Amino acid sequence: MEYEYIFHADITDCYGSIYTHSIAWALHDKEIAKKNRGDKLIGNIIDRHIQNMRHGQTNGIPQGSVLMDFIAEMVLGYADLQLNDKVEQAGIGEYQILRYRDDYRVFVNNPQKGEAILKALTEVLIEFGLKLNTSKTTGPQSVISSSLKPDKLAWLQARQEDENLEKHLLVIHAHGLDYPNAGSLVQPLQDYLKRLNHAEHIQNPLALISIAVDIAYNSPRTFPVVAAIVSYLLSFLETDTERLEVIKKVHKKLSKLPNTGLMEIGLQRIGHFYGFNPGYDEKLCLLLDENEKALWNNDWITSKELKDAINPADIIDKMKFKAMKPIVQPFEINLFNEYY
Repeated sequence: MEYEYIFHADITDCYGSIYTHSIAWALHDKEIAKKNRGDKLIGNIIDRHIQNMRHGQTNGIPQGSVLMDFIAEMVLGYADLQLNDKVEQAGIGEYQILRYRDDYRVFVNNPQKGEAILKALTEVLIEFGLKLNTSKTTGPQSVISSSLKPDKLAWLQARQEDENLEKHLLVIHAHGLDYPNAGSLVQPLQDYLKRLNHAEHIQNPLALISIAVDIAYNSPRTFPVVAAIVSYLLSFLETDTERLEVIKKVHKKLSKLPNTGLMEIGLQRIGHFYGFNPGYDEKLCLLLDENEKALWNNDWITSKELKDAINPADIIDKMKFKAMKPIVQPFEINLFNEYY
């Protein structure tokens, strides 16, 4: 209510571009870190380790771990302080800047102030080896509608469900075609799963399975919840033989996609009960075999204690797996949403 305009900005290839020396700047301040490059400052130690992980390069940190998210946040938090000082020195008032990781929202009442803040942000980021993505940086827009991602706004504007289960799933499917792999697909699918759990009779479960699997095919991030939906719909088929044939068809369709490890884990979860074992490529799936499989190269580790501590065989509790039921329960796939 305080602001009329919003500007969007996004950092190009954030993790891949971060200047590793800036980690020490964030922890100790730039001048102190530069004066003590040879000392055992924790920031400089982290800097050297990351360079070693990237063949001596001083630009870029690895992606995919919570630890690197934390390090990136330290650097970007330090950049926030630099931006704050620069904006104050410029005498810009009446604004609010929100950042989530590498994504910025700038709220102002005067579009010229928004442009000035983006200019200041660009100048600050250069020192860190970062730059704004021009294709994702937008000018002044309406605060309310622009605060939502396009896929979420489209979902809110669309008809979200139908009394008929098939039509309801088709509504979600249509949204997935317009916004493949969008985060706004997951919650509607979870809501659909809850609805299925209260259904006593389902007509034509094969049609629903086909629609659900096609959603996952176009939006792989949805596969865990789609696997749960499929597991429930399978229970409405008459025989295990029919269920096994359906799982084989699901596997055949989704195997056309690259990087199908998550899909194989989900299929193993629901296919295990019907004797489905196509010969998985995903190493985590192989851990259920009697023979121990290596997830990573342990040959360089000389300590038996350390090797035992990271034994892949301990990752999966086989007794719990065998005690599971054929139908995937909602708490298995939305544990994070449930508790956080």
